Amino acid sequence: MKPLCRLILGDQLNPEHSWFSETRDDVIYLMMEVRQETDYVLHHAQKIIAIFAGMRDFARHLETHGHRVHYLQIDDKENLPSLTANLDQLLATYKASGFEYQAPDEWRLDEQLARYVEKLHIPARMVDTEHFYTARDEAFLLFEGRQQWLMEHFYRQMRIKHNVLMSGPRKPVGAKWNFDHDNRKSWSGTPREPEDIRPLHDHSALWQQISDAGVKSFGRPSASAIPWPLNRQEALAQLTHFIDEVLPHFGDFQDAMHTQAPRLFHSLLSFALNTKMLNPLEVVQAAEEAYRRGHAPLPAVEGFIRQILGWREYVRGVYWAYMPGYDKRNVFKHDTPLPPWFWDGKTKMRCLSHAIGQSLDDAHAHHIQRLMIIGNFALLAGLAPKEVHEWYLGVYIDAFEWVELPNTLGMSQFVDHGMLATKPYVSSAAYIHRMSDYCKGCHYDRRKREGDDACPFNALYWDFFDRHAALLDSNQRLGMVYRQLEKMDAATRSALREQASKTRARLNIL
Repeated sequence: MKPLCRLILGDQLNPEHSWFSETRDDVIYLMMEVRQETDYVLHHAQKIIAIFAGMRDFARHLETHGHRVHYLQIDDKENLPSLTANLDQLLATYKASGFEYQAPDEWRLDEQLARYVEKLHIPARMVDTEHFYTARDEAFLLFEGRQQWLMEHFYRQMRIKHNVLMSGPRKPVGAKWNFDHDNRKSWSGTPREPEDIRPLHDHSALWQQISDAGVKSFGRPSASAIPWPLNRQEALAQLTHFIDEVLPHFGDFQDAMHTQAPRLFHSLLSFALNTKMLNPLEVVQAAEEAYRRGHAPLPAVEGFIRQILGWREYVRGVYWAYMPGYDKRNVFKHDTPLPPWFWDGKTKMRCLSHAIGQSLDDAHAHHIQRLMIIGNFALLAGLAPKEVHEWYLGVYIDAFEWVELPNTLGMSQFVDHGMLATKPYVSSAAYIHRMSDYCKGCHYDRRKREGDDACPFNALYWDFFDRHAALLDSNQRLGMVYRQLEKMDAATRSALREQASKTRARLNIL
């Protein structure tokens, strides 16, 4: 009997998929740890470990439930460097009667597999992952013909379509669509950061395999104590803990940062979501149910749901509408290489030392650290967007290109000139001081704009808007910034330009 071969990628670890609703002797599931995927960008060690560990656990789960699995480990002798080379070998070995695969989330894999199946001489098809709320082109159809894709418009349409936090037709609960204004408190130590209940996994043997296979990586491996979930059961336990213990405070402090609380009240569910151990529908429903039973306040629940039903689905729509090519955008023509401290966190800027150091240690930092510390500096300093994108894609455990690329290039680096974000998300030291304890004890003085000990963010901030006035001064959301610039005398503006130039010249030793 010639079997049907089905491919499962490393971010398709969903045991609830309809493929697995019945066991079939004539179906073989193909899974592989392939160098193509470890090497296309330099990845954090924990990211490689966690994905491979999740894949291996998923393969065991399928076999335990009676499914046939052919699994290629990273050091198997018959494992070839590319996905399609392995497919050629396996389809020939099994004399496959057909080939199926779930829709890849990344354009490069979608293109690779689409071209591959065109040349196959057996029936082949792509099926849906059964994961997202939206189809790939749903955002494009909603925004077709519009110059700017406002997430808020998309989010409201999703709320209405899926009846989430609604009190009637087109009537949001609480009479407001968005409670973002209520979710901007700094954190001074209370309430206490919740206990991290995630189990620690010892992947030392797996890490040895990966290292011996010659896979290059960066960041701290922590192979004997990795807290990222192995499977759906662990992810569900993490979701339950977040809803019960963490969500009530998420809204207040979702924009806060603190050196003594790396997680604060964030869910840490993005890795499980992006590898499909969890479904966004069940996560949104759990959060809404917490509000309905009075367990969590509306601003917290709405803010959390907006990240999933709104932002996550929205950036996926942006990605599929503008790829290929979105990754080449660079409206400011920034081209400065990443400073070496992006790879070791050794900078005298306390905010960046902490945010980058945490990223290198944990393969994770929450969204404000990514946006308003690391991304903020990258944009102000004029770092090359492609290098920034590849660093984000490699360093974060939850970074897959479909979600990371629009977040980095559109939201953080503004290289699409406002197609996605309504303004550049940059700040001087004042915002960082207000939302964190990073400025306390820093080598640089947050109050100074000039001098060797002046906070680099300050002069870079004003110089950024000065240098790019031709592109930005017509943006209505930046009116106050440009009015303040206009009030500065020529000597002040010249001094800020000189300070910023000196700062950019010594980026490597800041």
